[in-house]
Amino acid sequence: MTKRCFPPIVDANTRILILGSLPGEMSLALGKYYGNPQNKFWNLVGDVIEQDLVAMDYPARLKTLLEHRIGLWDVVAEAQRSGSLDSRIRDHASNDLNILIKTLANLAAIAFNGGMAVKIGMRALGETANQYRIVRLPSSSPAYAAVSYQTKLAGWRELREYLVD
Repeated sequence: MTKRCFPPIVDANTRILILGSLPGEMSLALGKYYGNPQNKFWNLVGDVIEQDLVAMDYPARLKTLLEHRIGLWDVVAEAQRSGSLDSRIRDHASNDLNILIKTLANLAAIAFNGGMAVKIGMRALGETANQYRIVRLPSSSPAYAAVSYQTKLAGWRELREYLVD
């Protein structure tokens, strides 16, 4: 079955663009980025920006991200995948990250949420990657449970330096 990503969540003030791979089954069913409560994305970003994103409804979460100059998107536009694991992504088409990035005049850093996002995203960015700080984040996915929350958070805290001018 073909799975498709969501539209990007960005605005003219976006300084950090966090790129995942492709929404999982629960996220797709809910129509929400990181919709699986077992995924620690909202906890991690919330701790980075010192906001309780988990307690907010979805529109408020997105609004708060944008207020903190954080954007979201995925590196995969569409793919064949059974289940939610990145390792099962087949026959993918990448999003044109370069077109989006050209619209983000304040962009300082591109952060990849997990290894598959790094692999596909760096290929899609090509030479453009050299113009930005690239941050490889430990995956927020529940499939990446062997790494403790505190260890993941230490990696995610690197984003703080890009939240200010």
